[in-house]
Amino acid sequence: MTLKESDSELDRGDTAPDFELRGTDGEHYSPADFADNDALLIVFTCNHCPYAQAKFDHLNELSDAFDDAAVVGINPNANTEYPDDSYENMVELVADETIDYDAYLYDETQNVAREYGAVCTPDPFLFRRVDDEWVLAYHGRLDDALDPDSEPTEFYVEEAIESILAGEEIEHPDRPSRGCSIKWREE
Repeated sequence: MTLKESDSELDRGDTAPDFELRGTDGEHYSPADFADNDALLIVFTCNHCPYAQAKFDHLNELSDAFDDAAVVGINPNANTEYPDDSYENMVELVADETIDYDAYLYDETQNVAREYGAVCTPDPFLFRRVDDEWVLAYHGRLDDALDPDSEPTEFYVEEAIESILAGEEIEHPDRPSRGCSIKWREE
């Protein structure tokens, strides 16, 4: 397992790169599909990484807790050398409710992860709705638990969502997320 820390291609205020990806329900989704929300949390994640698995419950809770915020997981590990991250296994994790986000999408080409500059799983990007666009408000770790066995005491993304929904600026800085490296295919 190669441990990585995120380092964004996007800065606060940048517009979310557009995409259209297949979800575990067979439908295709883009950021515009979540326009009824005030906040959009896109998390590059996967099925097998212990760092990503450690955040499944927290992301499910965020999805349940905020009616005006959408939580979208994107799996960029479309690499045959990592069969645990297959689309079929994504579908199973949603079917058994291990993952219960607003959508879990498959980045089969890995182009979306590249456009966002995602490097690890999990790698969260939080956007706010501004003039019919998604604008980056926070990029960084979900909480202060830096390894899979730690219990978090500070919840950065949750506080950031609360700030967005209250119409306030996010006070805390972006903090690099930490997790397994994205499993890039050989080009």
